[in-house]
Amino acid sequence: MPHFEIHVSDVEQAKAFYAGLFGWAFAPMPGGEDVGYHLIDGDQIGGGSSLTAGLLGRADDAPANGGPVRGGTMTFEVDDCDERYAWALTNGGAEALPPTDYPDIGRCAYVEDGQGNIVGMITPAAEEN
Repeated sequence: MPHFEIHVSDVEQAKAFYAGLFGWAFAPMPGGEDVGYHLIDGDQIGGGSSLTAGLLGRADDAPANGGPVRGGTMTFEVDDCDERYAWALTNGGAEALPPTDYPDIGRCAYVEDGQGNIVGMITPAAEEN
């Protein structure tokens, strides 16, 4: 199973942001106290697939907000891309790419999380029978 990690400067602020955006819960990882490592527990909103991931304190300064992509981007399936995008902007996120339709793919948006990371969300296109 793939695993990803989100590096953040303010662990508590990031936990609140991602808990609200995707409904994730967090638990301190045994042995990870030194770096503020928290395991992410949750399903994607609308996606239904579980994930294995961690949130940990950044070892150095965060990249400047508004800069180019600063590493890998993570994109998660959501029921309503526009609603989640609006939630993110109201709760400490910033626009990286507004909701946009991609034919046969779906509606996708990217936001900055306030921690120097960019995260994406997608509502897949409806399958035609």
